[in-house]
Amino acid sequence: MSGLIEIQSVPPQDYGRLGFEKERLVWMLKKMIEIRFFEEKVEELYLLRGLITGPAHLYFGEEAVAVGVMSALDSNDYIVSGHRGHGHALAKEIPAKLIMAELFGKSTGTCKGLGGSMHVGICPEKNSLFASAIVGSGIPIASGVGLALKYKKSDRVVAVFFGDGAANTGAFHEGINLAAIWKLPVIFVCENNKYAIGMRVENAVATNSIAIRATAYGIHGISVEGNDPVAVHKATKEAIKIARSGGGPTLMECKTYRQKGHGVYDKALYRPKEEVEEWLKRDPIVNFEKKLTTSEMVSEKEVEKLGGEILSEIDEAVKFAQESSVLPFQELERLVYA
Repeated sequence: MSGLIEIQSVPPQDYGRLGFEKERLVWMLKKMIEIRFFEEKVEELYLLRGLITGPAHLYFGEEAVAVGVMSALDSNDYIVSGHRGHGHALAKEIPAKLIMAELFGKSTGTCKGLGGSMHVGICPEKNSLFASAIVGSGIPIASGVGLALKYKKSDRVVAVFFGDGAANTGAFHEGINLAAIWKLPVIFVCENNKYAIGMRVENAVATNSIAIRATAYGIHGISVEGNDPVAVHKATKEAIKIARSGGGPTLMECKTYRQKGHGVYDKALYRPKEEVEEWLKRDPIVNFEKKLTTSEMVSEKEVEKLGGEILSEIDEAVKFAQESSVLPFQELERLVYA
C-alpha cells in the first residue's frame, strides 16, 4: 500500500504534543548553527585566505534537512551522503575537527586526507557509510545496505541524501525500484533545493512534486517543508515507522533552497535577485531560532552562548587541521586493494 503525505511547517505550540523536550530542540538549533558557522568558515578559508583548494559544495540554507533527519534516526541507523555532505556529517555527530582536517588534506581527516570535501562524510564509526561526488550514486548503494539489513533481520534503517538533479538519473529509478520490490528499510531523502547546478527544477521535472513519483513504485511518498527541522523530523519518523515495520522504503522530498551557488566557485548569477531575497526571508535557522525564543522555550542569552561555544569549536577544528600532518607517501600502498 502506498500513499502521498504532505507535512507543513510545525508551530511551536505543537512541539510538546509531538514529544519535543527542550534538550532536543536546543540540540537541533545548535547543530543548525554549527553547520552554518562551519560553512562560513570553509567559505572564508577557500575564498579569502586560500588555505583550502579544490571543489566544495556548501550547505547554506539546507541545515534543517540534515538536522531534522538525524534527530529522528537512532545513532546506530545508517546514512549515505553525497557531494554536499558537510551538513550531513556534522548532524551525524562526526567531529568538526575530523571534517576540517579532511578539507585540509590531512591524515587526521575522515578519509586520511585522500577524499576531500565530496567524500568527507565517510565515517563508519558514526554509521555514515559512504559519500560520493557522482550524482545519485549513493541511491543504489543505500538499497544494497537496506538489502543487507533485511537479510540480517536487523531493525536498523538507512537514509540516503541526494538532490533534485539526482532524481532524474538512472540510479534513482534503479535503486528505488529494487528497494520497492524487496521492501527494503531505506529512506530516500531528496533535498530539493530548486537547482541542479544552474538548472531550475521546474525545467527538469514535469510535475510540481518529486515525492509523487513514489506512487509509480508503489511506495510511500512524503513532501515536507524542508526549512523546518521539526517538520523534517516528523516526516522522517513516519518513514522510519514504515521501514521498521516491514513496510518498505519511503521517498521523502524536503523542499528547501540553496542560498549560495552550486560550489564555492559559483556566484549563481543565473538566479533572479528577487527569488533569492524571498527565500532568505525563510532562512531555516533564523526562523527556528525565532520560534524557540518567542515561545520562551529558549532564551536569547542561551542562543548567544551556543553561538560562542560553536565558534570556539570551529576555531579549534581549524587549528587541529593546520597542525595535523599529511599522510606519509609510503602509506599509500596500504590503501590499494586491487
